[in-house]
Amino acid sequence: MRVIGIDPGLANTGWGVVDIDGNRVRLLEYGVIETSSEAPTAERLRSIADAAARLLERFSPDTACVEQLFFAKNRTSAIAVAQSLGVILSETARRNIPVEELTPVQIKQSVTGDGRADKKAVQMMIRHILGMKKNPEPDHAADALAAAVAGSRFHTFRRRIQKGV
Repeated sequence: MRVIGIDPGLANTGWGVVDIDGNRVRLLEYGVIETSSEAPTAERLRSIADAAARLLERFSPDTACVEQLFFAKNRTSAIAVAQSLGVILSETARRNIPVEELTPVQIKQSVTGDGRADKKAVQMMIRHILGMKKNPEPDHAADALAAAVAGSRFHTFRRRIQKGV
């Protein structure tokens, strides 16, 4: 099963793709979609949508996992993240790719066993799970990889429930 994890944001949208084979998780690629703060919001959202579309076409994931907007202290940034999340969800829906929407707490719990883990702990576990030589960077890409790993677990769990296993 191939999973793309996405950490939405207007300035930086992290993404990471993994293949799952039983209990084995293999890293394919990861990165960040960046937009310029100088560009109008509509152009930035189109750039995110276009880049997401290219990633979905290139990797053909079986499922996607996005980090859900859970809580935001700053309303302006929360709106920007929600807008980014919206264009990503639209692109996955356009391709009939099922999406797991997980909160940061759910992702951290799934990856580290601690829903309150800090970014370093998440990065260290992702490095370990994916057999990387160093912690994934930048933060947005690391968060997207964590979403991909957590999303694969939630997707598998939901399929087992549906099958009655």
